[in-house]
Amino acid sequence: ANATMTSYKIVSTNRVGAGSYYRISHDSTSTKTSMTFGLFLPSRFATNIEESAINKENVPVIYWLSGLTCDDTNFAMKAGAFSHAERENVALVMPDTSPRGEDVPNVDSYDLGVGAGFYVNATEEPYSKHYHMYTYVTEELPALLESQFNIGKHGLRSITGHSMGGHGALTIALKDTNKSWVSVSVFSPICNPTKCPWGDKAFKAYLGSVDAGLAHDATVLLSQASGATVYDEILIEQGADDNFLSGGQLFPENFVEAAKKVGQKVTLNMRDGYDHSYYFIASFIGDHIAFHAKRLRSKYAEILALESSSSLDFSVTTGKTITCQAMVARAPKQPLTLETITVDVPQKGEVRVKVMANALCHTDVYTLDGHDPEGLFPSILGHEAGCIVESVGEGVTSVKPGDHVIPCYTPQCAAPACIFCQSPKTNLCPVIRGTQGQGLMPDGTSRFKDKDGTPIYHFMGCSTMAEYTVLAEISCAKISKDLPLQKACLFGCGVSTGLGAVWNTCKVEPNSSVAVFGLGAVGLAVIQGAKMAGAGRIIAVDINPDKFPAAVGLGATDCVDSSKLDKPVQNHIVDMTQWGVDYTFDCTGNTNVMRSALECAHRGWGTSCVIGVAASGHEISTRPFQLVTGRTWKGTAFGG
Repeated sequence: ANATMTSYKIVSTNRVGAGSYYRISHDSTSTKTSMTFGLFLPSRFATNIEESAINKENVPVIYWLSGLTCDDTNFAMKAGAFSHAERENVALVMPDTSPRGEDVPNVDSYDLGVGAGFYVNATEEPYSKHYHMYTYVTEELPALLESQFNIGKHGLRSITGHSMGGHGALTIALKDTNKSWVSVSVFSPICNPTKCPWGDKAFKAYLGSVDAGLAHDATVLLSQASGATVYDEILIEQGADDNFLSGGQLFPENFVEAAKKVGQKVTLNMRDGYDHSYYFIASFIGDHIAFHAKRLRSKYAEILALESSSSLDFSVTTGKTITCQAMVARAPKQPLTLETITVDVPQKGEVRVKVMANALCHTDVYTLDGHDPEGLFPSILGHEAGCIVESVGEGVTSVKPGDHVIPCYTPQCAAPACIFCQSPKTNLCPVIRGTQGQGLMPDGTSRFKDKDGTPIYHFMGCSTMAEYTVLAEISCAKISKDLPLQKACLFGCGVSTGLGAVWNTCKVEPNSSVAVFGLGAVGLAVIQGAKMAGAGRIIAVDINPDKFPAAVGLGATDCVDSSKLDKPVQNHIVDMTQWGVDYTFDCTGNTNVMRSALECAHRGWGTSCVIGVAASGHEISTRPFQLVTGRTWKGTAFGG
């Protein structure tokens, strides 16, 4: 169907709190009928949608799909959602549950026909002409909202629903391959419709058979996710006293079981005393709107950063000193201070960049806490960032203004005379290590000054907790502009360190067994790298079980909460595996954990890799017998 719509009619308008609620009709190319949907706009956005959408903000939106017998108005009148949407600054869109009209086929049944479109595209007569709610919700309605009202552009939309609408929300979100939806949540959803009477009836009527409905069964779709996490979390609200739950229509337990098998995090809230009604929805709709709003804000930040990076004009700053803001570390164990600084022009072999995104690494905190013997103050911390090249110094050829780069605290000079760069055994190029350790650029000076003109030290050759910074050319890794810098920044340390420890330092083989201690960014990257390398068993170890769903989603097969054991964790893992695991990785920086990791490495050939940075003065220890019996203890920095 042609999903582009250009004409619509505002049926009614109501002021609701500070926002506005509209009912809008249009001729649908999907259903070949007139369709009506509800739209709530919070006050932050245009309250008169008849005005031109040109130059207006992209509006984040949550789609609500209603259940059996409902139309576009039930949720608007009963859920009490608009005040929550106003607070979170998100729009709400409420489509109808089916096509309607004199020519639309119907039956005398609440669970089939008008009011029960099941969010599928019917292929069977007499429904195949009009009942195309899947295309309507996923293509036509989004196209209308985007083109006419600037709502949900660039995938700035989430989806939720109730009962049949919960089924629709889950299946639409899980079938999506274009990242059209930021998040999904549901109330009392029909989770496994090919196993329940409602689904049996609908799929036979609309699609010809129950088997044809497998492509619209959320539990089946999730089971086919091949171990990949589809969404960071799926939120399900379910009344424990719901008669349709006990009546064999919903089956949330089947969906949760499928999620466990593929590592998809699902939060199922069983609410005692609640039924299937709108009273139940009204009780918890605020939680769900906040759930989506948080994720929509993150997506919005990505979109804005991409748009702003494409429109930057550096011609006004090239060749000039830049005045900007930075977070300055004045002394150990003291809060960072927001200050105005100056950033000098890049010198020979240097690159000045605009910092677009930062991630916080344990090493930044470690230095600020005074544990780094090389820590210098005052300094500008930060070394995990996504940046755009503003200008370059003399002789720079590998990057140019406008390029996207990741600063690398371990550079690569690639000189033929550099035995480190020419060796496949290491990445530890020392060519600027001396000045970098002194908090200076390669020429022995700083590019930063505070408002009094006093120099500020560089940190790890990066200093990304500033709006602009200067890097050595050999510390710049050019990346594709298609990768959002908010995600790319993690490759500046955590993700690269974890992946490289697996692939480069230890060279984990297919079917190997792996144990990962510490499930921060580095530990999760180790798990992901081990999974990609084909490891057969991956044991995730941490003292915070809230991290386990993410670990499972990235490939962990077992999770161990070492704080709950009645024996040393290394003994527990040896018991789990008989002789230990082939590869272990410490991602904590705790020397006691480093010992535990070594001592559960496989007798005869196990390798243990130290990744975490321990505090100054700490030493590792073990009994020599652990090494005599074939174990190897090694370390890695920035992925080896």
